[in-house]
Amino acid sequence: MTSTLKKDRIAENFREKMDYDELLNCMRCGFCLPSCPTYIESGMDESQSPRGRIALMKAVVDGEIEPDDDVKRSLDLCLGCRACEPVCPSGVNYGHLLEQARDIIYQNKKKSVGEKVVRGVVFKQLFPHQDRMINAASLLGFYQRSGLQKVARYSGIMNFFPDTLRTMEKVLPTVPKRRSMKNRAEYMPAIGIQKKKVAFFSGCLMDTVFMKTNDATIKLLQYAGCEIVIPKTQNCCGALHGHSGEREKAKEMAKRNIEAFENIGADYIISNAGGCGAFLVDYNYLLKDDPVWSERALQFSKKIKDISSILVDLRFHKKEMKLENQIVTYQDSCHLKNGQKTFMEPRVLLESLQGIKYVEMKDAGRCCGSAGIYNIVESEMSMQILDYKMKQTKNTNAKTIVTANPGCLLQMQLGIEREGLTGKMQAVHIVDLLLEAYENANKTN
Repeated sequence: MTSTLKKDRIAENFREKMDYDELLNCMRCGFCLPSCPTYIESGMDESQSPRGRIALMKAVVDGEIEPDDDVKRSLDLCLGCRACEPVCPSGVNYGHLLEQARDIIYQNKKKSVGEKVVRGVVFKQLFPHQDRMINAASLLGFYQRSGLQKVARYSGIMNFFPDTLRTMEKVLPTVPKRRSMKNRAEYMPAIGIQKKKVAFFSGCLMDTVFMKTNDATIKLLQYAGCEIVIPKTQNCCGALHGHSGEREKAKEMAKRNIEAFENIGADYIISNAGGCGAFLVDYNYLLKDDPVWSERALQFSKKIKDISSILVDLRFHKKEMKLENQIVTYQDSCHLKNGQKTFMEPRVLLESLQGIKYVEMKDAGRCCGSAGIYNIVESEMSMQILDYKMKQTKNTNAKTIVTANPGCLLQMQLGIEREGLTGKMQAVHIVDLLLEAYENANKTN
């Protein structure tokens, strides 16, 4: 249990730091309930709904309850998918409230030695430093290429890991060699007539483990008529920190990114990861109380645009693109849909592909259960949510599931493996599919 001293400190911080006006915006109408995956999967437990969690936060601020382990557990079990926000008639910014509450709890929570070490390594020593991310990814690549992966699988070593991690190890993409990750170009010209100058947010995991998808994104932008600048001094977006109670570190990383991009003169800053893009858009909120950075953050946030959105703006869906005959469905990235308000653009692009039949999945916008590292730390709930998603996916008879976020992509690949559908169904990032379709139709190498 949290000590009395810590409870008092947490309660005081709730009163000082929580946005009370935002808490009062919640009318307790319940429109959010049918949209909340944890409310549904918990058997309609009110404490696992957005309305219930806001009520708990307000009760702590009002001194009606203590910020005990039950409050923490309710907040921990939230996916942070923000599906409650578009359906809220009062426009409650639930995601902001959740981040505030988690930050207060985790900054005042008594941590075990192990937790301190893990959080220190992940949040301070690894993700803020892209060179270290490259080194870590290189080790994973060596594990995959050297034969160690086969040894680990056939020797039974993997049996010592939880089932979710064992399955995830099977579906990880092949990591590029260190040389490729280190030699990212900073400038690429448009192919054909230049229509826009854009800066590309390459990300941390996206430019290491998912570097192939970043390369595809750059090619698509070039084909669409974009001149591209990729600042070397950019770093991780800070979403993992912001969602996990490390807001001060997230602010540091936001400032570094703003500095990296603000003097490029780009029309837009392009992201290809729904989770990253939504957090980049929120920099203006993250730094709103900073007199030096608030305006700079606002100007930065205004330029963020998802790859699917700029492709539609530039009418890329009018180009000839072709795939082999198949059924394709789409799984929304929660943060792309609910955070960046980008919903129709991916569908417009997919429906323009020759050779495919697009079938809309039931509840395509419901969270897949990935949610950053949620599928690792809250595996049971995550797998419940994934099981529902896979049921809806199978009902479409799709060969290909398309998504727009690396976490969603891994989660759907995890679902395919769990369902025994490997080889019959595939999950792909939308830019990889679009590039294949464009180059198939245009015979481009």
